[in-house]
Amino acid sequence: MSFPALFERTRAAGRAAFLPYLMAGLPGPDASVELFGALDEAGADGFEIGLPYADPLMDGPVIQAAGAAAIGAGTTIDVGLRVAGEVVARFGKPCAVMTYANPILRLGIDRFCGRAADAGVSALIVADLPVDEAAPFVAGAARRGIGMVLFAAPTTSDARLQAVVEAGPVFIYGVAEMGVTGERAAASEWAAGMAARVRAVTGLPLAFGVGIATPQAAAEAAAVADGVIVGTALVRRVLEAPNPAAAARSLREAGAAFAASMMRRPGASQPV
Repeated sequence: MSFPALFERTRAAGRAAFLPYLMAGLPGPDASVELFGALDEAGADGFEIGLPYADPLMDGPVIQAAGAAAIGAGTTIDVGLRVAGEVVARFGKPCAVMTYANPILRLGIDRFCGRAADAGVSALIVADLPVDEAAPFVAGAARRGIGMVLFAAPTTSDARLQAVVEAGPVFIYGVAEMGVTGERAAASEWAAGMAARVRAVTGLPLAFGVGIATPQAAAEAAAVADGVIVGTALVRRVLEAPNPAAAARSLREAGAAFAASMMRRPGASQPV
């Protein structure tokens, strides 16, 4: 299933898509796949799969620690894409891989996108890619049938938002909180306004991520978006767990609560 088809299905069901993030290769490549399975059981609609990188500019300390642990466990780009392929094959849900521009450029855009396509990946997120430089990535991904995800933040100007839309992403990743990834104490004060700005210029799906730490915060984002991405709040549970089995149990519990928060309240405005 593609991301557009997923968002169409969840919209028709009156809810947003729950898109949990985990780092490929955490705590090890084989155990990593099982942790995605725990979130699948909890009600995940799709996945964002992080590929570990040594200089993760967008990520806060929890995701940085996860990346370092995954690299220490032997996770390379190739291993991370193998994990993504196993997640796609086993759970049959759309997956987006998240990485940075440097690893893609070192491998070559076409080569990277080819490997991602062979793994069955549906979308590509490049965390440090500005829309001004996105064209080669969008084109390379499109040649292999992969959608590009581009960012919009609370500080994104109207002109820049229009440029994001015109680049043709498969969905827009709305940055719900300023700063790097990490858990925030309160729900986003930006999400509703950002959603209104995006809806005013495009019908592209919108998924919010960054700083969404609780089911309540996720519910508020779900009320105005097509999807909600939760990362740090889940990755932290893996890092804190004494073993993979305990991590899986913790993820099932937390994932089920986040999945339940995706249903929109009666009378809430619906994304169009």
